[in-house]
Amino acid sequence: MVLHISNARRIISPNRHGRACPWACPGHLHPLWSALLCLLGLLLEPATATAQQQFVVKPVVEKKLGQLPEGPLYWRIETFPSLVLAQTAEGPASLSAEVAGKDWLFTLGPKGGSTPGGTEVAEIGPVPPISAPEYLLRVNSAGGPPGVKTPVHTHPGCETFYVLTGELSQKTPHGLISVGTGQSMPGHEPGTAMEVSSSGTSDLNALVMFVVDATKPFSSPARFE
Repeated sequence: MVLHISNARRIISPNRHGRACPWACPGHLHPLWSALLCLLGLLLEPATATAQQQFVVKPVVEKKLGQLPEGPLYWRIETFPSLVLAQTAEGPASLSAEVAGKDWLFTLGPKGGSTPGGTEVAEIGPVPPISAPEYLLRVNSAGGPPGVKTPVHTHPGCETFYVLTGELSQKTPHGLISVGTGQSMPGHEPGTAMEVSSSGTSDLNALVMFVVDATKPFSSPARFE
């Protein structure tokens, strides 16, 4: 589920007023027609730009494990004064990273845990059980402008969300759930078809925590039955 905003650009030509027209204004046309064509291009330009925007997912940090901690598991999200301190505090099932100007520690473990030196932001779970020969823990940064969404897809594990800004919606066969800034959403069982979108009125920026089967493709296309 790794998508990127296209960097494609359209060639444009300036009109006689110094503004750029999506199409060149030919000199052989009557000036009125040239002006109308340029005006139409300027009106259509924002819609074209919006159509090119996509839901963007960027891998931040990951780690493979041969065994998960015992018992019902939760994702604990904490911040630290520096990335070095977060890295020093890492446990076997922890990942540290700098995201959105802050230094984070993400730990998969039992409910109610804490890390010395850290400030707890959220505890999310329980994570649906998963059994695999090897496990992959991954943190992604995800989001985009209002209205963008991912293709329908599945993961061989669980996907958990924490929203930094904006609003996130997840559509699954279980229904549609939306969470806003400072809120979290626990994941569904492995193999659940889902579509994730930026559903608010401002840009979405979310942290996404995964625990998946490392021996299988991380993401696969799917459809709703």
